[in-house]
Amino acid sequence: MPAQEKSKTAATWLAVIGGGIGLHRFYLHGLKDWIGWLHPLPTLLGWIGWQRVQSYGQDDRLAWLLLPLGGLSVSAAMLMAIVYGLTPDERWDARYRPAASEPSGSGWAAVVGVIVALLLGATVLLSSITYALQRLFEAQV
Repeated sequence: MPAQEKSKTAATWLAVIGGGIGLHRFYLHGLKDWIGWLHPLPTLLGWIGWQRVQSYGQDDRLAWLLLPLGGLSVSAAMLMAIVYGLTPDERWDARYRPAASEPSGSGWAAVVGVIVALLLGATVLLSSITYALQRLFEAQV
């Protein structure tokens, strides 16, 4: 596959599997994409927050600040997976496959990726919001 032709299905699944570290951005825009390099930091901070919850319990104040960052980062990646998977094939081809001789047919693999991204993204986002608000209200009491 030439360098400028990108698969919508691959981009969708890369966002689902490795979106927290920016794999989908690196696949579509290359390693020089500065937005792709912004993804790993909040994901890493969220992972550190998760480790602190496992080690010190839910009363750790630093985990209360770090954990939602990871959740928001993963949720943003799932949103991008949904956007990629639901982009019409004609629009995808015009942007990421301009020299393609035949239209791409993403098929059901991209749709399944969107479904998985919706389930994961909603779960992670709601869990992050719930955890942050619970800790906020408990700190006020």
